[in-house]
Amino acid sequence: MNASAAVAEQLWQAVTAGDERTAALTVRQALQDGMDEETLLLEVVAPVQTRVGTEWAADRITVAQEHAATAINERVVAYMAHLRHQDGETHRTAVRGRVTVSCVDGEWHAFPARIVAEVLSLRGWRVDFLGAQTPTLHLVAHLHRSNPEAVLLSGSLPVRLPTAHAAITACQAVGVPVLAGGRAFGPDGRYARSLRADRWAADARGAVAVLEDGMTRPDTSASRHAVDDLPHLTDQEYTMVVQSRPQLVKQALIDLESRFPAVRGYSDDQRERTVEDLAHVVDFLAAALYVDDADLFTDFLTWTAHILQVRNVPTDSLTAGLDVLGGRLYDFPRASRLISRGVTALAARSVPPVPGSGVAV
Repeated sequence: MNASAAVAEQLWQAVTAGDERTAALTVRQALQDGMDEETLLLEVVAPVQTRVGTEWAADRITVAQEHAATAINERVVAYMAHLRHQDGETHRTAVRGRVTVSCVDGEWHAFPARIVAEVLSLRGWRVDFLGAQTPTLHLVAHLHRSNPEAVLLSGSLPVRLPTAHAAITACQAVGVPVLAGGRAFGPDGRYARSLRADRWAADARGAVAVLEDGMTRPDTSASRHAVDDLPHLTDQEYTMVVQSRPQLVKQALIDLESRFPAVRGYSDDQRERTVEDLAHVVDFLAAALYVDDADLFTDFLTWTAHILQVRNVPTDSLTAGLDVLGGRLYDFPRASRLISRGVTALAARSVPPVPGSGVAV
């Protein structure tokens, strides 16, 4: 076991035990032993956070443990920054330029973006870290005040891609290029490209490389609309599905109760969870319609089926939900095709790898 893996195991034991003091002592000792901060962030803290997500999805740690471990990891990163400031090392390298790191509005997974912000700071960039769920109007207002070299826009949930598109367009409209990253943009950055982000990076070191290569400021003379980038949106299916979401979910639950008598006997808690599950399905369906990519929807469904399976919840309920939604969306050709693809994928699925919360922009 190499040094990074050994420290990561110590940190893992601390965070899953809810032991913040030991977690802090672990990273401090690693620094005293000569491990540099970037290695500690990217090869210790980030993998531990990924493992937190993986173990939760596999039902080997509870939701409470997952929340506690994530909170401790966040405080560990803050503690490392505190030590750096305390040691007077904030300006140990020349400032390369100013950048803004922000999460898409509605995106509450801020940890990956925080890691990127810390690495950029270590590499000599002046970083404005805006954190989770930054409204696009507030982001643009900040850009007017700060005029950064680039915006690093982070997204983990594909359901936020339409909002990310609006943010990308708004940033470019004021002359600031956008470097996109995070699992929401696809493992190869496909959605970053389709939404016309200026660049994409798979991880923190990739983001550093892009910035060091230089980013060209966008042309602000021409206005741009969603359909300019995604002409398939002219069929209005995405818009109609989003607008009818509350009614779709309500009617789908009624249809389930009609077709499956057992559903009528659900407790209030079971009904609430069923409504939440149906809403998630509709949200991912809408996102897949927005980017016109069936894989986005089927990947979500197979991952969800795996989560249900490890928690001993019958996965047939997911297929039943798709069936009733398909009945409500029979007049929507693209949505119907996506649902059909989803049913097929669930029938043919093998157990997929559990998505982690890997560090990306």
